[in-house]
Amino acid sequence: MMQNDRRDEAKIEDAGPGQEAQPGHEAPPDEAAAADETPEAGGEASPDEQPGLDVATYEELRAELDETRDRLMRSLAEIENLRRRHARELEEARRYAITGFARELLDVADNLQRAIASIPPKAREKIDLIRTLADGVAMTERTLLASFERHQMAKVEPVPGEKFDHNRHQAMFEVATADQPPGTIAQVVQPGYVIADRLLRPAMVGVAKAPPQPAAADAGGAPSADGAEAAGEAAGQPPGERVDTTA
Repeated sequence: MMQNDRRDEAKIEDAGPGQEAQPGHEAPPDEAAAADETPEAGGEASPDEQPGLDVATYEELRAELDETRDRLMRSLAEIENLRRRHARELEEARRYAITGFARELLDVADNLQRAIASIPPKAREKIDLIRTLADGVAMTERTLLASFERHQMAKVEPVPGEKFDHNRHQAMFEVATADQPPGTIAQVVQPGYVIADRLLRPAMVGVAKAPPQPAAADAGGAPSADGAEAAGEAAGQPPGERVDTTA
């Protein structure tokens, strides 16, 4: 016991003034020196130790980012346009898929209408067989037209006096008449058809034009040169031998 107390007193004397030495916990000199040199936790590195920012590199990366963003926006817009076009094509395919078949059925509808129109009204009233046959043809036509309506097919049947529309009518000939204004429909040859909002067959019509005006006489009442020459030919005189004495 006496020896141990003496050893502790010697360690306290070696520690020097202002320091307390704990028995059995003396720090080695190398670790104490390393602890003094360690920087504080959370301290920032000096500006010399930070990596430098190159302005040219920053501008290059910024331009590349803008270009990538522009390509992305263009790709998105193209995808959206493609989606809309695909949806429109699907809708058109659904609405106009039977266009070819419907166009073939128009001849059937025309023939049924011609068959009904060709039956004389008196024969239809007096003969039971003809009346039954006409009623059957008319019923078939109504059934066909009802099927057309279910598939959004409508008849284009203009009336006389209606203005000519080149989008729905086809002019077959001109009719010189004063009953209808020029440029209007004077006669319907064959009705047309549309499917949805698309023309399936134009209506074939005759277009009215102004009738020719009669040749007017001169102010003094004398016939014109053409009229005098025609009168001379009617009287047996060859053209050019009659002398005009009215000058």
